[in-house]
Amino acid sequence: MTTSLPDRVAKPSILTVDDDPGVSRSVARDLRRQYGETYRIVRAESGPQALEALNEIKLRGEEVAAVLADYRMPQMSGIEFLEAAMDLFPAAKRVLLTAYADTDAAIQAINVVDLDHYLLKPWDPPEEKLYPVLDDLLASWLATDRQPVQQVRVIGHRWSSRSYEVRDFLARNSVPYRWYELADGECEARRLLTAAGEDGARLPVVVTPEGDPLIEPSDAELAARVGLSTTPSTDFYDLIVIGGGPAGLGAAVYGGSEGLRTVLVERLATGGQAGTSSRIENYLGFPDGVSGEQLTDRARRQALKFNVEILTTRDVVALEARGSARVVRFGDGTELAAHTVILATGVSYRTLDAPGLDGLAGRGVFYGAATTEGPSCAGSDVYLVGGANSAGQAAMYFARHASDVHIVVRADSLDRSMSRYLIDQIGEVKNIHVLPCTEVVGGTGAEHLETLTLRHNKSGEEQTVPAGWLFAFIGAAPRTDWLDGTLARDERGFVLAGPDLGIPPGWPLDRPPYHLETSLPGVFVAGDVRADSVKRVASAVGEGAMAVTLVHRYLERS
Repeated sequence: MTTSLPDRVAKPSILTVDDDPGVSRSVARDLRRQYGETYRIVRAESGPQALEALNEIKLRGEEVAAVLADYRMPQMSGIEFLEAAMDLFPAAKRVLLTAYADTDAAIQAINVVDLDHYLLKPWDPPEEKLYPVLDDLLASWLATDRQPVQQVRVIGHRWSSRSYEVRDFLARNSVPYRWYELADGECEARRLLTAAGEDGARLPVVVTPEGDPLIEPSDAELAARVGLSTTPSTDFYDLIVIGGGPAGLGAAVYGGSEGLRTVLVERLATGGQAGTSSRIENYLGFPDGVSGEQLTDRARRQALKFNVEILTTRDVVALEARGSARVVRFGDGTELAAHTVILATGVSYRTLDAPGLDGLAGRGVFYGAATTEGPSCAGSDVYLVGGANSAGQAAMYFARHASDVHIVVRADSLDRSMSRYLIDQIGEVKNIHVLPCTEVVGGTGAEHLETLTLRHNKSGEEQTVPAGWLFAFIGAAPRTDWLDGTLARDERGFVLAGPDLGIPPGWPLDRPPYHLETSLPGVFVAGDVRADSVKRVASAVGEGAMAVTLVHRYLERS
């Protein structure tokens, strides 16, 4: 039988891609015969062609119900294509068409791309081998809530630090929005302000999908009004994860998947510094690279799949033990308790200590990649400060938009701090220039950044250059002052754990701390905030998973 759809403006699509024209026509013919009255059947003969079709469907605001892809295709395999398609239409059902010899690969794809089904070729007769499978998948698709998210609208000044912060907050939390710059000739921005009863004196103004204007909203107000969760469903959990970077997301996924009542608490947005990376190419399982945004979004969806609660805009200011419970206190005075806690707060970029730059944050001076600014840099020179992977990844990204990208690094070269693959890539891009032995020692600007002063740290020579864009990736500040008197830390503020502690003073148990356990039993640490950790995404995820294993061991012996 065929599934039925309610009346709608445009038919949802079923897309099929196979590089064999005969097979491609055959599967499209069978699909049209059975589903053509209810669904639009889209046929492609390569992965890139199919992705182009999906992008067009996305721009039209239409839906895709199912995607069928051949496993063996040149340029892009069926698994690679389905992985990319999942980012565009995560609710679409995914089917892999495979020969008998590739059955093992199809089974592996179930985990890689959350495959819904695989079909062996040939599928004749379709009445027995094709239609029953698709009927079930389409019925399941129809039963899900796929209402498109209505768009948030943001009105503000181009060179307003708070307008930038709002846009960055929405982007990093995967909230779709449209930006309206209040400038000469921008009539729509003025119309929206008039409708909101504002004259532009108080900005930014955020219009919610329901049409409610928010005037100069705080992050917490913004989060609550655009559908992000800010309030826990209960007051006690098995596990509280503090921090939503790779380590925190890894811990949350493993905690939830292993049956622990888990809540993840994040101050700003999940992903941490890695979430702002334009391209991560050395993470296991992504041979073509993955953006920090994509990796974060998938991890967040995976955590939600395992019933993990994710709270945003909640700033943890204290941690204490109350009997067997571990209690965290938020900045607003409320509290949350659990049997165990994993600290995964990561590190923050240090600000540049150079005269003239203090008041220009968000107005030409940015800390981190700020990829939302990429298109705005078109035709301009961009300066990046830092020699680690985050700076290299940002250079590759901004080189696609900017006229020239200058990497300012204090060392003699990038060799000591950046991965070899990134150094090689940078060397092949003509508009990326490395400035070794160089520091930013000053800047000027009225409304926004206008000039930078650079100094060669060997010759002492200084030069002032015109610059409207500066992105800094320097240092690693753990921001753990709120743990004073609670947990043992090293001289730089990083949290000590396991063997680095020995037997800490006042340790109440008859065993030493577990490997990632802090000086407070039941509180563990993972990722960059741990003393002497490896500052890489993969190691952070691994530590998050390992911490959950130790949480289980702690609970079993408590």
